[in-house]
Amino acid sequence: MELQIKEKNGFQYVEEGTGEVLLLLHGLFGALSNWQDVISDFARDYRVIIPMLPIYEMPLTKAGVPGLVGYVEEFVAEMALQQPFTLLGNSLGGHVALVYTLHNPQQVQRLVLTGSSGLFEDSMGSSFPKRGNYGFVQQRVAYTFYDPSLATKDLVDEVFNVTNSNIKVLRIINIARSAQRHNLAKDLGRIQVPTLLVWGLNDTITPPIVAHEFHRLIANSELHFLDHCCHAPMMERPEAFNARLRQFLHSTRRQSVVNSLS
Repeated sequence: MELQIKEKNGFQYVEEGTGEVLLLLHGLFGALSNWQDVISDFARDYRVIIPMLPIYEMPLTKAGVPGLVGYVEEFVAEMALQQPFTLLGNSLGGHVALVYTLHNPQQVQRLVLTGSSGLFEDSMGSSFPKRGNYGFVQQRVAYTFYDPSLATKDLVDEVFNVTNSNIKVLRIINIARSAQRHNLAKDLGRIQVPTLLVWGLNDTITPPIVAHEFHRLIANSELHFLDHCCHAPMMERPEAFNARLRQFLHSTRRQSVVNSLS
């Protein structure tokens, strides 16, 4: 299924299906296509929406976690999403999802995090992509996956092109530093919504210990690890990821029905 990118008042996004909303947020070097398998599986039963975060275009003064959270708030308002929705985030997208939930608890029905930053992350293997060095970028992209063959030429080319733009690199550095500064350990106890944590057991960027810490700090959370999987479970183990997500959506829906009747 080829993604059809829509545009509305300056916002670019993908929207498929109807029904209860799943709002998906990609990571720092991510793209809408990272969620391809989630869209394919869930658009039959849900309204799946993915905004393109303006990581490479936003003003330098706003290039950070707060600026991206503000962008998501504006996007939600533009899309007139009045009913609480399920918010999913991978890597930096998880960090943005956490801060959005803290600022807008009434908007979020459920939270799903996978390889999220917000506590600790080793964003590019403790070093940043070197401008003009294709081999280095290829190695760092492969570092994101348990199976390095998933670092396709198209994916490497995309990151390489980004790292060859000085202004884009400046924005990425600002955002990465902002993510490191905005440690959420003291705030996560305020998150009350049901939260699903799906982590790659072989994640080298946000290691399993990070997932355990999220689980400890978010009271109403459940944690599942996927073996032979690194930093992007929805890409590397899509069937297992989608099965966990579907189970979580069903169980929390049943629980909300029970609570409404009691």
